[in-house]
Amino acid sequence: MAKYHIDYYVILDVTPQATDEEIKRSYRKQALKYHPDRNQGNKEAEEKIRELNAAYEILGDPETRKSYERLRFGGFGAKTDHHDDIPDKTIDPGEVLEAMEEKLWDEGRLEIFRILMKDIPRVKAELARIREGTVAVLGYDKFREDIVKHFARALIPKLVSDEMEERRERLIDVGLAMMLSQGVEGIGGQQGSDWVRKQLVEAYDRGRQDGYCEACELLYARY
Repeated sequence: MAKYHIDYYVILDVTPQATDEEIKRSYRKQALKYHPDRNQGNKEAEEKIRELNAAYEILGDPETRKSYERLRFGGFGAKTDHHDDIPDKTIDPGEVLEAMEEKLWDEGRLEIFRILMKDIPRVKAELARIREGTVAVLGYDKFREDIVKHFARALIPKLVSDEMEERRERLIDVGLAMMLSQGVEGIGGQQGSDWVRKQLVEAYDRGRQDGYCEACELLYARY
């Protein structure tokens, strides 16, 4: 699995344990240092201020920082050598995107699985409907994932609260920001960004369906 070689904590020269105030102070200090007015014509400073702004946009807000923490693939500790923050050019962007898709898939899977495992009566009712539908299609009772997913698509919207949807959107938005910071941008521009976001949305939603299937399969033989 690909590792992220750009870490927002590294960019802001703070540790993951830094307080919100420490992050703000470090951002302001570096933003002043690399401000365009002080570095006219300096391409490195222009790139640095873009990195700083991108990092602070995520870490400067407590909610997006929490989402970032859930999606980080390890940490590299605070470093002072800017060159350590440069992405490894040998990393395949496709592998980086696949790693993020896997992380978001797992978030969606666990979300629905945990809800169902706390509501066994609902699962039992779902299993009764699934069995009825399976017998209607196959003529006999058997756990079939394709049939179960058909029922998942109908039930999941009823399980998802507004709070869950807001959390999903935050995770996807932060995941997209992390992908773009790694140069994973499809064909580039808005169209490329939209394509990457679509992959992340689909990964999360697949996870929700798989979480439903996992809960049903676990209890299929019991009820």
